[in-house]
Amino acid sequence: MEQKQKSIKITYKNHRGEIDDREVTPVNIWFGSTEWHSGEQWFLKAYDFSKGAERDFALADIQGVQGLQQTEFHNESSKSIQEKYPKVAKLYADGGSRGNPGPSAGGYAILDMADNVVKSNGKYLGITTNNQAEYHSLKGGVEMALELGIRELHVYMDSLLVINQMKGIYKIRNKDLWPIHDAIKNLIAKFEKITFTHVPRELNKLADSLVNEALDANINK
Repeated sequence: MEQKQKSIKITYKNHRGEIDDREVTPVNIWFGSTEWHSGEQWFLKAYDFSKGAERDFALADIQGVQGLQQTEFHNESSKSIQEKYPKVAKLYADGGSRGNPGPSAGGYAILDMADNVVKSNGKYLGITTNNQAEYHSLKGGVEMALELGIRELHVYMDSLLVINQMKGIYKIRNKDLWPIHDAIKNLIAKFEKITFTHVPRELNKLADSLVNEALDANINK
């Protein structure tokens, strides 16, 4: 693998307190949170050769680095982000609950302006309502867009409620939605430009399929 020529070795303490050496190829540094770490902090996203996939490493838990100078990493990661991901993109998001409330999932797809998929994800959410699932899908997609360095984002959802609440047209009467709505408002303030557009369900099939895949994978275990 060509990437391995640019690999480094890090000594890392994982969430269980175990310390070992990992051979990785840095991708970028980002700020936020994961399900494995408490609170917001800085992370190194890198390809982990032992896992065969990209992983997020908390910078505070990296005990040592071998094979790369700090300035060299900064140049490599900045170049990688600039070349790999667009600055303007579309986000299609959807959420669903089988039961309302019931088993739920959220899904999103980030596309460039030529409709090529940049990133997509479906995530099982446990027991929530339809509207909560819709909001979680939106939050996940917005967080990923920021992580990828996208500066202008155009959001498309078939939930008229969520779209109009994000645009300030509808009031949020359900108190359970206040925290996640406020969290998304804080996130979208970081973009140079963001728009929200309601689309019919037939134009949101990709995100909808990710929702159903996540539900089927978890409900049918």
